[in-house]
Amino acid sequence: MSPAAGAPGHLPGAPGPDLFRRTARAWSTGVALLTAGEGEEVYAKTVSSLVTLSLDPPLVSVAVDRRSPLAEAVRRTGRYAVSVLAAHQEPLARRFAARGAGRARGCFPGVPLTPLATGAPVLADCPGWFDCRLDGVLGGGDHLLLVGRVAAAGGDGGEPLLYHAGRYRTLRPAAPTPLSVPTTTATGARA
Repeated sequence: MSPAAGAPGHLPGAPGPDLFRRTARAWSTGVALLTAGEGEEVYAKTVSSLVTLSLDPPLVSVAVDRRSPLAEAVRRTGRYAVSVLAAHQEPLARRFAARGAGRARGCFPGVPLTPLATGAPVLADCPGWFDCRLDGVLGGGDHLLLVGRVAAAGGDGGEPLLYHAGRYRTLRPAAPTPLSVPTTTATGARA
């Protein structure tokens, strides 16, 4: 039996948390910054759960820890933004992935956020962004799925930041390795 068997909400034979995390790391995702504002407070959190859900109406969804102050701010204000991070924005991804780093009064120093259509703060200089009005909230275990109706969208294009196997990555191909071609010597022996 797995360690999770018998726990509330778990199916018999379900994987434990370590196996689940290890398996989930096989899935490559983009990296985005989820942001919200409420009064003078600004919230930001790195997420990899962004999904474009529907074209008509335009909907996106993003998962966030149900205990997050950002989730509560979104529920109270009814708006949020998701900015797709560029490869050069890995430092921002790391900064806002840290627990407790995503709340500030007024602004985050060095982070260019601008309120747009809904008033939610959108990151400048990113490949793409979605400015959303909250359309629904679904429970999902220890997370909430925030469904947003897209009020505005845009972006600057560029190479996105990716996450795979517990590491940030880019689309740039790895440096080529020289081929190992066997050669023969003057005597005909392989070198």
